Amino acid sequence: MRLSVASSAGIVLAFALVRGIAVADTSGQQLAERAGLALLGAPAPRLVVTTIDGQTIDLGKLYGRQAVYLKFWATWCVPCREQMPHFEHAYETAGPDLAVIAVNVGFNDTADDVREYRKKLGITMPIVLDDGRLAAAFHLRVTPQHIVIGRDGRIEYIGHLADGRLDQALVAARSASGRSAASQPAAIVRYAVGDRVPARSAPTIDGSAFDLRERAAPRRTVLVFLSPWCESYLATTRPQVSSNCRRMREQVTAMQGERDTRWLGIASGLWATGEDLADYRTKYGVGIPLALDETGALFRAFAVNQVPAALIVDRDGRILRRVDATDMETSSALREAVGAP
Repeated sequence: MRLSVASSAGIVLAFALVRGIAVADTSGQQLAERAGLALLGAPAPRLVVTTIDGQTIDLGKLYGRQAVYLKFWATWCVPCREQMPHFEHAYETAGPDLAVIAVNVGFNDTADDVREYRKKLGITMPIVLDDGRLAAAFHLRVTPQHIVIGRDGRIEYIGHLADGRLDQALVAARSASGRSAASQPAAIVRYAVGDRVPARSAPTIDGSAFDLRERAAPRRTVLVFLSPWCESYLATTRPQVSSNCRRMREQVTAMQGERDTRWLGIASGLWATGEDLADYRTKYGVGIPLALDETGALFRAFAVNQVPAALIVDRDGRILRRVDATDMETSSALREAVGAP
């Protein structure tokens, strides 16, 4: 049932081609390994999560008793589906010393999407819909992303491929000994309509800093949340989402020259690099500043789990309105939210 390394590598290449980026782009395995390098050997987070069936799982209580295998995935992700037989097999053969948990990343997925997908594929392991805490704790960058935690509660392996390295990590994790270790992740501070945006800046791909609160002669600000592969990669699997991303981009292009409004495009760091974002700008002629939210911190802070989305911020830095993905099914949603210049 397990995919070969060559098969998984081919899937990564297919993802790169479909999302319209260069074949030489960083592979999923490299992205996962680089993001997780600082976590290896560190105590895993003590988090309590709930499955889509209402089952509570206290990860902290598993440490010291079982190894833990978490797989981050999404219903729209081609390599996730290709690797699912390997994951299901790991669950079926886990035994009492390994807990296997599927973590849907919660990005452009709903609980109903996940339930439908589970029924179609016959998935039987526990499934958690992430609220952003697990992604933050484990430095999520790609889908799938495999996390293996030893019985001692320390992170043993982070990767993307369903290959021999993953299988070896699963074996080694069961034999890890020592006192149970765990860390307490930092709380996520959320900002909603009515709140002032944080006084911080976002580095753009051009090397400048964009202050979320403009200091001198403040203007209205629109923060546009996007993914550089939304229009291309989701064109067949999620055509409505792809169309919504295109509409948002077109409406931003039509309004970006208005003098009383400044714009910032914030791209998800999931399956994206600065080079991808630069290619996106060139391909579509995007004229607003663009920033890569590599760690996902801004997406989590503003509770954005679907693209496209936009926040309209007034001159005092207060969030006035929010435009979500479903709002973009009309051609004037952003214009109506921003208002006349």
